[in-house]
Amino acid sequence: RIAAVVLALCAGGLLILALGHNPIAVYADMVTGSLSTKTTLLATAKIAIPLLGAALAITPAFKMKFWNIGAEGQITAGAIAATYFALYQFGNMPRPLLLLVMFLTALVAGGIWGLIPAIFKARWGTNETLFTLMLNYIAIGIVKYLRMGPWKSPASAGFPKIDMFDGSARLPNVFGLNIGWIIVLALVVAMFVYMKYSQHGYELSVVGESERTARYVGMNVPKIIMRTVFMSGAIAGIVGFLIVSGSSYTLSDTTSGGYGFTAITVAWLSKLNPFSMVVITVFLAILTKGSNTIQTDFKIPASAA
Repeated sequence: RIAAVVLALCAGGLLILALGHNPIAVYADMVTGSLSTKTTLLATAKIAIPLLGAALAITPAFKMKFWNIGAEGQITAGAIAATYFALYQFGNMPRPLLLLVMFLTALVAGGIWGLIPAIFKARWGTNETLFTLMLNYIAIGIVKYLRMGPWKSPASAGFPKIDMFDGSARLPNVFGLNIGWIIVLALVVAMFVYMKYSQHGYELSVVGESERTARYVGMNVPKIIMRTVFMSGAIAGIVGFLIVSGSSYTLSDTTSGGYGFTAITVAWLSKLNPFSMVVITVFLAILTKGSNTIQTDFKIPASAA
């Protein structure tokens, strides 16, 4: 593994050399641009929070070998549900209740969005990879419809957009960062315990190893599939809530931010270990934040990161 990391850095260094820059200086700039000041550190953390949440979301489904490529859509579904209450109910509830309702509705909406392909897989054996992937684009299409129609801000003249959230619909900060980081770290522990020590975690592992074996020992495979993928989508829905209420403060076509796809990389590199995901997520967040720094300092395209 160490050799793999060293070779990857060398390969990246050759690319940077080809662009006419010193690889060591560029790598160092990526790190300092992500961690050197409180501002950059908070910006890096804001990238890591939803990415870690998305990786946790797909973990139980992947352990069951249900290839949930739809975390993007499930994040978006949760964000849509939370946004409704943020836009139209903020004056009718006290702040703690409003945030709780946004959290719960996002959880349910993401879970239902994941449950749709799970039902088809459990009942008719459809291909979950294609099904969940297509649902991503449907969710984004719904956001576009809302942005250009029912939820269009009256103040947006040229480019239609959705209003920013009222202060009561925004998550409070702890140590300068929205409390989403506490929620996600709690999910890390909960997911580890669930996967390793709970009966449900054992059942989904058996289904992932062999559906025939699971049926032979009396497990209700369709129920396990639907339950697990609902949970997967629900966690993704929570991520959607954290994004719109904790950082962007509005809903847009790009709310999911590609986190659902990058989370697949995190999940595989960590071998579905929630604690390993924390380390890998922080590393990828440094790469992402550092890409903006090298673009500014070295005029290197951000995609080089």
